[in-house]
Amino acid sequence: QVQLVESGGGLVQPGGSLRLSCAASGSIFSSKPMHWYRQAPGKQREWVAVITAGGSTNYADSVKGRFSISRDNDKNTLYLQMNSLKPEDTAVYYCYAPVDYWGQGTQVTVSS
Repeated sequence: QVQLVESGGGLVQPGGSLRLSCAASGSIFSSKPMHWYRQAPGKQREWVAVITAGGSTNYADSVKGRFSISRDNDKNTLYLQMNSLKPEDTAVYYCYAPVDYWGQGTQVTVSS
């Protein structure tokens, strides 16, 4: 069983930055690829980024060059550094671990 708890969301102005965290329970964290997804109001949940157990990363085109995913296996924690935020980044952000483990989400609102 894996439990995921996100934190770090909030209200930020366009161009600002936030860092999201996802604390994972269970010793299997270090062996799993970890993902960030987001869901904007009225839209389907969309994939944002992934980091493999070995540390390789990949990003959705919409966030490439602005967001950075990382992990600290000693702390069982996943991160998402978000820079140059835009209003269209407004969404609930979720971390995900296979197979089918989701956190409760953290709200990110980008607005002036």
